[in-house]
Amino acid sequence: MNATAGFGTLLEEELAALEAAGLRRACRACDGPTGPRTRLGGRDVLVLASNDYCDLARDPRVVRAAADAAARWGAGSGGSRLITGSQPPHAALERHLAAFKGTGDAVVFGSGYMANLGTVAALCGKGDAILSDALNHASIIDGCRLSRAAVTVYRHGDMDDLARALAAVRGARRVLVVSDAVFSMDGDLLDLPRFLALCRAHGAVSMIDEAHATGVLGATGRGLCEHFGCGRPDVLMGTLSKALGSAGGYVAGSRALCDFLRNKARSFVFSTSLPAPAMAAADAALAALEAEPERAAAARGNAAFLVAELAARGVAAATQSAIVPIPVGDEAAAVRASERLLAEGVWVPAIRYPTVARGAARLRASVMSSHTREDLAFAAGAIARALRG
Repeated sequence: MNATAGFGTLLEEELAALEAAGLRRACRACDGPTGPRTRLGGRDVLVLASNDYCDLARDPRVVRAAADAAARWGAGSGGSRLITGSQPPHAALERHLAAFKGTGDAVVFGSGYMANLGTVAALCGKGDAILSDALNHASIIDGCRLSRAAVTVYRHGDMDDLARALAAVRGARRVLVVSDAVFSMDGDLLDLPRFLALCRAHGAVSMIDEAHATGVLGATGRGLCEHFGCGRPDVLMGTLSKALGSAGGYVAGSRALCDFLRNKARSFVFSTSLPAPAMAAADAALAALEAEPERAAAARGNAAFLVAELAARGVAAATQSAIVPIPVGDEAAAVRASERLLAEGVWVPAIRYPTVARGAARLRASVMSSHTREDLAFAAGAIARALRG
């Protein structure tokens, strides 16, 4: 057997092991936009799987802005932001994001993953300390690893444990405390007021990931700071690909922070910039959210309604956001339940290891502002039936 054939055999064996454990995944091609309903495999399905919480990806204003930008600026940027890849739509979006978040500046990255990876690794290195929530997103975890700083993982959402970890830091040049704002697999929230107070008391830099908070939390969808009515962290990271319906990630903060990241964040410096149509689309989506803050309230209200409908059918679920996790436990059982749901025309994905811990598989429903109560009641009934088998 030659080396290439042996390598292929090893890959097939690993894929078979994933299959046997209920952990093998495959891409599903949608035949339409992922609004509250779409077409999948030639049939109509109710979608509770999309992070487009405010249903802006297909909004005519957003689509038109992208089309106009493509006609004017082209389909691609041609280079990194520090070479040919900075165009007026990039600068306009960054100004808009900074105004929306109430910060001095903002910097756009190619994705939310790249924003977290590049920012954490740029801010910290050898001789620094990072304190990270146990359930932080993989992009934060990978940024911590890449930084080569000393990393302490504190218990999920436990501010007492964070306080102990901060008190135990000795001799670090810089201390960064980083947390999701909305935890993407559980739908729960960071206790931001206490988080900020602890960071200030210990002289630590504070950073939160608002990927699932912007457009959902707060009276006008501005995120976790608005939700709690408190101050801002030093570093506000977010995405353009969820409630804003476009693509990319960003960091909002002081002008010094953003200029530092433009110079030091490798995922920014060495990546071709996002094309102008994506920037114009996100800018238009942000304007739509500002004009129609009721979208955020509708997403939260629909999530609460789904939780109530599930409870009425004997299914335990809870949320503080637009994410409704339904615990299952066994990976294979979660996959079977998801497939039963799809057979009924309801798309709710099964989330499994390594996204969550082994034995903590779940169905994860993502609710949109445009779901109808009738749709959500039907989905709750289908979920209850799928779990019963």
